[in-house]
Amino acid sequence: MSTLADRAPADRAPGVGEAAGHAKGEAPLRPTVIREVVTPRTRPKVVFRAYLALTKPRIVELLLVTTVPAMLLARHRVPSLWLMLVTLVGGALAAGAANALNCYIDRDIDPLMRRTSKRPLPAHTIAPRSALVFGLTLAVVSVALMAAFTNLLAAGLTAIAIAYYDLVYTMWLKRTTPANTFWGGVCGAMPVLIGWAAVTGSLAWPAWAMFAVVFLWQPPHFWALAITCKDDYARAGIPMLPVVATLRRVGFEMVIYTWLTLAASLALWALGMSLVYGVTAVVVGALFVLEAHRVYARARRGQPVKPMRMFHWSTTYLTILSIAISVDALIH
Repeated sequence: MSTLADRAPADRAPGVGEAAGHAKGEAPLRPTVIREVVTPRTRPKVVFRAYLALTKPRIVELLLVTTVPAMLLARHRVPSLWLMLVTLVGGALAAGAANALNCYIDRDIDPLMRRTSKRPLPAHTIAPRSALVFGLTLAVVSVALMAAFTNLLAAGLTAIAIAYYDLVYTMWLKRTTPANTFWGGVCGAMPVLIGWAAVTGSLAWPAWAMFAVVFLWQPPHFWALAITCKDDYARAGIPMLPVVATLRRVGFEMVIYTWLTLAASLALWALGMSLVYGVTAVVVGALFVLEAHRVYARARRGQPVKPMRMFHWSTTYLTILSIAISVDALIH
């Protein structure tokens, strides 16, 4: 795969003698051309990190946080360790594939945004074709792994998740409608269904309730980040809600979706969970709602809304809730 072949013009640097020659009024020496930005010893590490960056490991980690609780809840005990390993590896590869293909598709807008301008494709560390081949390879391997070692339902859901994220969200919704974050939540919540299906070969109401929690959680979580990156999205022509609506409107919608997330988490409690989960869901859900109300109140008063506080707390909320589901599934 090509990696450092697509070199930026900045890789051409004048030698010291050239600058000295100009200073004395003499004919400049021939410039020194730097052909490699890394030494042979460090190049494999740089290439590895670049391909790893394409998969967006932090997003993969967050997605897997919801897979394990779904698998535990599906059986109310620890499933086969081999099955859990295969499902987590397959899920990680699938998420990495979707993210790598997302980087390939978004190679025209990523250079325009500060948050994404240092990704491997804008930085010319990896060639677009190599990123495409890498993403497609991961996608095929992930689906094949799930089909071979879990079941066809889990494999089919894995394929749907990858296709939805790249073909429906990245290529269409993200670039055309402020509702992109809402509908994009489908693929973000799919690991719940995949984990459940891998264990049982079917889907049940608790799986759909968990799906609803993660689906409804995503808009306030991502809008908080989008507020911070508002100028980036505007520069790239991406109609995220904070770009096309007032902060007051965004804050109000955050309030709505945090309440809906709380309602979905209570619905899961009603489907057979114990007080261990129920009390946790109420407490952390109330704090999640409270933080959304704070954002809305600051927006109404024209004060700084502190969106990253909401962003980090929303991540903490999902992590704690996932732990509560896991513990409840093992003791109840």
